[in-house]
Amino acid sequence: MASNTGQTLLALITGAAIGAGLGILYAPDKGSKTRDKLSKEAKKAQKQLNQQYQETTSNLTERAQKARVSFEQKLNETLSSASYKADDILLAMEDKLEALRKQNAKLQMDATIDKTKAKAKKATS
Repeated sequence: MASNTGQTLLALITGAAIGAGLGILYAPDKGSKTRDKLSKEAKKAQKQLNQQYQETTSNLTERAQKARVSFEQKLNETLSSASYKADDILLAMEDKLEALRKQNAKLQMDATIDKTKAKAKKATS
């Protein structure tokens, strides 16, 4: 759309310049009347150009806002998904840590029992 707007503006300016040049060359009126006509046409062209500029600016602003909102939504979805995955990983790690603690406690108990048996055997021998 932006390239169409640029082409339209270029065509408008080119047409105004060609029209002004032809108007001067083939003007049946006096110079002062021709200048007044050219001034009016220039003002009309400027008004159209300003209107086109306003429309283009408005369209670009609207598109930028829509793109920003879309980006924010996708970012929030991604962060939410990552948060859930991180929670799942933490839960799995906590489960694994608890299993390792139980295994360590069992090994320490077994080692204590083995030491006690060894001392009892030494004392009885």
